[in-house]
Amino acid sequence: MDLALRATCDPGDEVVLHEPSYVAYVPAITFAHGVVRLVSTRMEEDFALDPAAVEAAITPRTKALFLGYPCNPTGAVLPADVQDELARIAVRHDLLVYSDEIYDRLAYGTYRHRAMSALPGMRDRTILLGGFSKAYAMTGWRIGWLCAPAYLLEGIVKVHQYGIMSAATSAQDAALEAIRSGEPDVRRMVGEYDRRRRLLVDGLNAMGLRTFEPRGAFYAFPLVGSTGLSSEEFAERLLLEERVAVVPGGAFGPSGEGHVRMCYATAFEQLEEALRRIGRFVERERGS
Repeated sequence: MDLALRATCDPGDEVVLHEPSYVAYVPAITFAHGVVRLVSTRMEEDFALDPAAVEAAITPRTKALFLGYPCNPTGAVLPADVQDELARIAVRHDLLVYSDEIYDRLAYGTYRHRAMSALPGMRDRTILLGGFSKAYAMTGWRIGWLCAPAYLLEGIVKVHQYGIMSAATSAQDAALEAIRSGEPDVRRMVGEYDRRRRLLVDGLNAMGLRTFEPRGAFYAFPLVGSTGLSSEEFAERLLLEERVAVVPGGAFGPSGEGHVRMCYATAFEQLEEALRRIGRFVERERGS
């Protein structure tokens, strides 16, 4: 992501970005001397990205559209009709698209992910970002990849060679083995994540913390305002009083305030215990 932005974003170029979104996107654009143009999404609309709002945010200085779907922190995805319209907008306004698809394999229900670069007119204007951290449970190995048209890769490689020596050989070997023989494990893991997803979302809704049903990634993003606490107060007190760690929603953009992010990439039994502790905490707050 950093390489792509530094190689293609000139000072003052505007990048349209949805929010809530991953905490590193805004700083990465800023470090590249770009200007962030935020487009809000809301739980009441299933955190759907409105193409009309995206197009309304475009100005003569807009260089690119930045998409992170399936989304961290909301678990939202891009429905096919929305993705198609975003592609048409990118072509119409001659925009680059940075598409972070690190969670592409973690999709649930009937949703099927499509790479942005596979859509008509998008291959020559998309920088596709991905990696092994999520699908292959290799978060600590830090192996990522980037696909882009040759005319963009030339500049990206120049930035890369003066910023990074190489990924560790052992991590590259592990990534190669994951590609060759890891597919059955990926399918089993997605099935297990789906089971944990249902446990967490149903449990949160049952205790009155309204929660959007995530269709991708491994996060739940419940509303916590019913407790009378802000996102930050909720997260801090839950950690101190019940030893359960969540992330305040405001960290992911203004639309995230009132929510917290909860990750279900942990053992089923730990999630059950976390729900008991969260329920105890919420009951205390509402009774106080």
